Amino acid sequence: MSEQVRNPIKVVDYDPDWPVIFARLAAVLQQQLGQLAQRIEHVGSTSVPGLAAKPIIDLDIVIAGETALPQVCALLAELGYHHEGNLGIEGREAFKREDTTVPRVGQGAEWMTHHLYVCPADSRELARHLAFRNYLRTHPDVRDAYAELKRRLAVQYTYDRDGYTEAKTAFISRVLQLK
Repeated sequence: MSEQVRNPIKVVDYDPDWPVIFARLAAVLQQQLGQLAQRIEHVGSTSVPGLAAKPIIDLDIVIAGETALPQVCALLAELGYHHEGNLGIEGREAFKREDTTVPRVGQGAEWMTHHLYVCPADSRELARHLAFRNYLRTHPDVRDAYAELKRRLAVQYTYDRDGYTEAKTAFISRVLQLK
């Protein structure tokens, strides 16, 4: 059975616990990385109050530049994250979790599904993430239109993550032109 069939796309109502979960994850990551992490940003749909989303926290760890990446990779590996490279998106390095206990701290606590990225402070992709998030946070009508689109696409592309993502691209591009 393919990963997509086992893990269909599901968009749910906004959960006020998402920022709390982000803060817990960010605290663990900041503790591990120290000054290597200039800041940790909550991005993606779970970072926008009131926005329906797939229940997956997206985090961008902001570093000074590419020269810090090897040390950041090594420290994240200690927590159980594996560096996957940029996956075709310049200015954003992706990390995958070994299992639900990552980041590994204490006695095998389970963590909500999350996607972890590391971006240099001058990354165009980081700027895009923040611009889109901030626009949706300050424009409830656009946020609601995006939620409606996501719900419709989750039904249309239930087992096709690439199709779902691609189908959102035009909307996201329009919003980024408005900012």
